[in-house]
Amino acid sequence: MHATTSDLHVVETRPLVPPALLRRDLPISGRAADTVQQTRLRIQDILHGRDERLLVIVGPCSVHDVAAAKEYAGFIAEARQRHAAELEVVMRVYFEKPRTTVGWKGLINDPHLDGSYDINTGLRLARSLLLHVSELGLPAATELLDPVVPQYIADLISWTAIGARTTESQTHREMASGLSMPIGFKNGTDGSIATAVNAVEAAARPHHFLGINSDGHASIVTTTGNPDGHLVLRGGKHGSNYHPEAIEQAASDLAAAGLPSRVMVDCSHGNSNKDFRRQAEVADQVARQVRAGSRHVMGVMLESHLVAGNQKLAADLSQLAYGQSITDACIDLATTAEVLAVLADAVRVTAGSMALTV
Repeated sequence: MHATTSDLHVVETRPLVPPALLRRDLPISGRAADTVQQTRLRIQDILHGRDERLLVIVGPCSVHDVAAAKEYAGFIAEARQRHAAELEVVMRVYFEKPRTTVGWKGLINDPHLDGSYDINTGLRLARSLLLHVSELGLPAATELLDPVVPQYIADLISWTAIGARTTESQTHREMASGLSMPIGFKNGTDGSIATAVNAVEAAARPHHFLGINSDGHASIVTTTGNPDGHLVLRGGKHGSNYHPEAIEQAASDLAAAGLPSRVMVDCSHGNSNKDFRRQAEVADQVARQVRAGSRHVMGVMLESHLVAGNQKLAADLSQLAYGQSITDACIDLATTAEVLAVLADAVRVTAGSMALTV
């Protein structure tokens, strides 16, 4: 009898719903498809300098309560309409959370917040929420972490982030090369941008890799490359990188690699020194650069929710405060409205100055 050499640390495997079946149960509507398609095109125009507005990715660090996310979406949808002439506002709808060690991995992985890991339900909740948001006319942004997940929700996503921990991953660069929306690659957790620049360049090339198809079958995937990758500056353990000198250097490095030299600034994480209250300060400094005529800033990212701050995931879920993050701390609605107004004003001032010089 041969010794057992496989699945030594696997205790269970459960069937995963095929992507085609979930998409059949929750089909994309005409309204949602129009929202996604048109927003992707506008983001492309912003990235490549054909649209003078700013892209703003704003929303909860992660979604753990669908009802609260829907309420937040209503607020952001109104803000999007109010600032449409200056800002392309896209709701941050994050379902997957990378972890340095352990912790809650997001709504898709553990939708009941109890360690039951009902991933099929998580995928259904995620797609249902994205349909709701996009049918409001509000586009959605997310971070794609597991390379299987795009088959289930990517058709409802207008912008995607590849996080600081995964920007160096060949798997995620390959995945990005086949995605249909613009992709923001964050700089590494140490603050260096070389890895992210390499990632943008790699994702723009064709690739062949292992994946799954819409029926859930293992497949060989062939891609064309994604021409709409860009750099997201999120600071790092050695400090911030949203100041003019850092942005100028990043733009220069991108141009030297033959890539679009416009960057997004993440107002949280290393740029806020992990103090959520400083996001408004970072956004104000970025707005000042826009007013001063900087052509290198294409947008910002904000972590925002109904209630400021964050809370720990309690064993008794009834003790959780409604509308407050269980991951990174967020600014509240009032502060979000103020920040959006500051950013819109900067674009308005810049547009007015350009008109006077024509």
